[in-house]
Amino acid sequence: MITLVTGGARSGKSTFAESLYRDMEDVVYIATSRVWDEEMKERIKLHKESRPSHWRTYEGNYTLTKALGEERNYILDCITLLTSNIMFDVAKDIEYIDFKLQKEIEDRVWEELHSLIKAIEERKYNLVMVTNEVGFSLVPDNHIGRV
Repeated sequence: MITLVTGGARSGKSTFAESLYRDMEDVVYIATSRVWDEEMKERIKLHKESRPSHWRTYEGNYTLTKALGEERNYILDCITLLTSNIMFDVAKDIEYIDFKLQKEIEDRVWEELHSLIKAIEERKYNLVMVTNEVGFSLVPDNHIGRV
């Protein structure tokens, strides 16, 4: 089964996703966040400490299928950071992303997600994907926010 957990920033999405597998032994946590400042470093540390120690963690943004093993239950946390990381890796000037570059970013995100979902389905594994809700509010006033 594939489940999508969405909600606002810092709304408890990760905690909820983790609770779905809390009593399971064979869980892999696919973490897409990167440490870019002390606050994020602390958030990552707290996230790791809150998870059961027997869960395996895979950290990365590319070739997510490398996270797959014998375990049957996976959490991808999160699609928003996966997208942001790919965007920052691909864009030379983050202030200006034209439609061609936007399409390249979308294609790379889609490729990662599609490959992971396909592999999960083929193996009949379970996947919970976490993402931020970004489309139900005001249109961002800056280009990066709209990408």
